[in-house]
Parts: sequence; C-alpha cells; structure tokens
Amino acid sequence: MFAAQESVRITAPVSEAQESILSPEAVAFITKLARMFEPRRRFLLAARRTRQQELNDGALPDFPRETAEIREAHWKVAEIPADLCDRRVEITGPTERKMIINALNSGASVFMADFEDSNSPTWRNLIEGQVNLRDTVNGAISYTSPEGKRYEVGERPATLMVRPRGWHLVEKHFLVEGEPISASLFDFGLFFFHNAKALIANGTGPYFYLPKMESRHEARLWNDVFLTAQDELGIARGTIRATVLIETILAAFEMDEILWELREHSAGLNCGRWDYIFSYIKKFSRHADRLLPDRALVNMTTHFMSTYVDLLIATCHRRGAHAMGGMAAQIPIKNDPDANATALKRVRDDKLREVWAGHDGTWVAHPGLVPVARDVFDTYMPMANQLHRTKSCFAEPRDLIMTPEGPITANGLAVNLDVGLQYLAAWLGGNGCVPIYNLMEDAATAEICRAQVWQWLRHGARMEGGRRVTPELVRDGIERQVDKLRKTVPEAQLAQACRLFEEMTAAEEFPDFLTLRAYECME
Repeated sequence: MFAAQESVRITAPVSEAQESILSPEAVAFITKLARMFEPRRRFLLAARRTRQQELNDGALPDFPRETAEIREAHWKVAEIPADLCDRRVEITGPTERKMIINALNSGASVFMADFEDSNSPTWRNLIEGQVNLRDTVNGAISYTSPEGKRYEVGERPATLMVRPRGWHLVEKHFLVEGEPISASLFDFGLFFFHNAKALIANGTGPYFYLPKMESRHEARLWNDVFLTAQDELGIARGTIRATVLIETILAAFEMDEILWELREHSAGLNCGRWDYIFSYIKKFSRHADRLLPDRALVNMTTHFMSTYVDLLIATCHRRGAHAMGGMAAQIPIKNDPDANATALKRVRDDKLREVWAGHDGTWVAHPGLVPVARDVFDTYMPMANQLHRTKSCFAEPRDLIMTPEGPITANGLAVNLDVGLQYLAAWLGGNGCVPIYNLMEDAATAEICRAQVWQWLRHGARMEGGRRVTPELVRDGIERQVDKLRKTVPEAQLAQACRLFEEMTAAEEFPDFLTLRAYECME
C-alpha cells in the first residue's frame, strides 16, 4: 500500500518506475479534480438511471425542446489547431509500448492511445500506459523485442490523442476519502499533468477522445474539468481539444448541444458505431418490438445507422467541427490471399461510403489497413477535410430509432456466445484488444454480443425456423463454446468468463456494462 497524502490510498503495488507517474504533485492534482467533480459525476449517473427507467416505461427519445435555441442559432466551435486540420486516417489501440510505436509509424494522421475499450484496465496496463505515453511525448520511447528487434518512432509520427475511460467507470486502486476515483479523471488527469506543457512545447497540444456520453450535461462536466485543469497548470483556456464519440442513442439527439458545451475545446464528433449499436439494444432492452437481428446484419446502411451518420456530418460541418467516421475492425489475413483480398475490399467499400457521405476522416484498428483507408481519402478528399461540404439533415426522432429488419438465426446466437466468451476471457487476462476470426474485437463488440443474448432471452425471440431463444438453448450453446475454447484459452479465465457471461445474460435486470461487472473480478 502506498499513500501520497492522508486522504488518498493507493491499494496496488507501485514500482519504482511507476512512482514518478504517481508523484505527490500528480496525486494532488487528480485528487483536487476528484473532490471538485465527483458529486456532479454521481448526480449525472443517477440521471442516466432515471432516463433509462423512463425508456423502460415506454418513453422514446426526442430532441430536447429546452435547447431548441442552441440548435437553431448560428455559431461555430473554436478554430481547429493546425495539426488537427487533416485527420483523414486515425488508428487506435491500447497504450502498450510496441503498439504505440507501430501506430505512430503507421502512416496514419492521428493515433488515439486508448485507456478505454481496447484496453483491459489492469493496474499494470494503466500505469505502464501512462509511463509509455510520457516517454512518447518526451521523445524517449523505444522498444526491443525478446528476439532483439528494436522499435523506434520515425521522423513523421502521427498526432497523439488519448481516450480516457468513461464517466461510469472508477479506478478502484486509487481511493480518495475512502472512495474510488473516477476512472475518467484518473486517466485524463495523470496524462494531462505530466504531458500538457511538453505537448505544447512540441507544437501540438493535449488532445482527447471522450467516450460513452449520454447528454450535454456530461459534456459540460468535461468542459468544466478542462477549465480547472488548464487553470491549475497555468495553461491558456482552449488549449485542450476533445473529440466526442457519439456512441449512445441519447447523445445522438444532443449533438449540437454537446458541441456547444465544449465549443471552446471541441475537435468534433465521431461515429462510434459499435457502441452505438450496443446502446440501441441497451436503451430499448425492455421493448419486444425493437429486437435487432443478427449482429452481422446491423450495418451502416440500415436506416437508423445511416440517419445517425448523416445527422452527425451535417451537425459538425454546420459548426465548423470535424465529423469522423467509424472503425474498420478487419485485420490483414497473411496466410490466405483470397480471404485477405475480400477483407480489404470490405474496408475499401466502407471507407468509400464514409468519404462520399462527407466524413473528414476515418478509423482503422491495424497498421495494415492504413494504406487502404488513406488511398480512399486521398483520392476523394484532396483537401485537408470536408468542412466546406455543408448540407441539411432533417432527421425525425423515428428515423434515429427505426429498428432494422432481418432474421435472428442459430448461427447469430452461436457467434455472439463464441465471440463474447473469447473476448471476455482475454479481457480478464489483461488483453483488451483481441483478434478473433480476422477482426480486432474490443469491449464494444463484446457488449453487443451479451446484450443481444439478454434481449433475445428476455423476449423469447424466435429464430429462423421458429425455434425460441430459451435459457436452456443458451446454456447448451455456452457449454459447446467452452468445450471448443478449452484448447486455446486458459482454464481459469475461461471458467470466470463463462460464469460472468451466463450471469449477465440471465439477469432479471439488464446489466449496464459488462466491463463494470468484470472489473469487480480483477485484482
């Protein structure tokens, strides 16, 4: 146990190398943020629960009447910093040392270092990630593999952005007044404290991605955190820039308002497509008439997804903000040229759809996809971005929540069980970025898997052929997947993953987040 001050307890081992990250000054900084903003964070989480109950009772989301003036007024966010004007390809990944170097050297415009969905939040991953990012900012990062291969950052690395964990999560190893600190404040605060001034000196700035928000009030909380953090370090207000992931259904109804709240610090919005699908299932989990078909059928051409994309682009460009596209989760298939060609074509088609729609850039999960995505955007977006392409999108609330048609199949159920169990087992073992069947899966896709199973079970969904999804059918499916995975997954992790997956799919009430429950099982 390590204590930096009387009111703070760190309940995990802190190595000598990590002590510099958890210096007394850094601990004091994040502790101040916690004391100032924790009551509001809890209030907003309670508001989420109230809103969810309203949806359970039959209410449907709508554009807030009380903010119509913001939506109708003419205003723009702050001018975009020079090194964020061109974001045509962004690569994401966890803060592991080798991955950071490879991502920075990938040819992408931006690297989003991720403490959230592609990171398993072990104490070691989080603190070593902070060390790795500090070394990156200071030009001191390198890596030598066990085979002796050396990795170093090249002359033209990608611009760095960082994604802290969402407002709903805590860091249980760092206690303030006996309570765990917000994971958002922990991740943001440590990175900002150690790196903001060095980033500015390097000609860039502290840039962030903000996940899982559900309202303008949550954006306002982030904005107030930014103001306080900048004032504490003597940095000009507006230096921080943040891109918000629109990955919840409710946030889609407040995109103007979210940009407004963060306008001094805004760097745009992003289509967080996989979490958005999860959010649809979650928010309408009690609605038997809103069952989604197999995950593979819920693509970007379905009406509610394409409407969300069009509205995001129109909103951003009207406000002078970037509209970023979604993740291509494919990874290169080295031992099968035909399958690899098919996968790359899917990526190319996806990026063509995005650039033609008006996106200013896109995401990929693997360095091998950067050339494909860049070629598409270089060809069809010769300028730095498409902010000049303004268009109207008169989306009605029903367009944003229209349930897509399609079957629920036995194969769709099996895939959800298979991918969900594999990912959860890996996550519990400390890996949050997991290649499964030539896709780079993260927590968002695992959430879709378990959420669909829960909703299909809850409502006794009928699969093709007429068979219902029942508890017995799901248990049998889990047992078959467990037997198959025993050859490749450590027994203890698999058993724990199986127990958690069964518990969460069979629960009477829909469990908010898989990662919340699984985090309780981590040391």
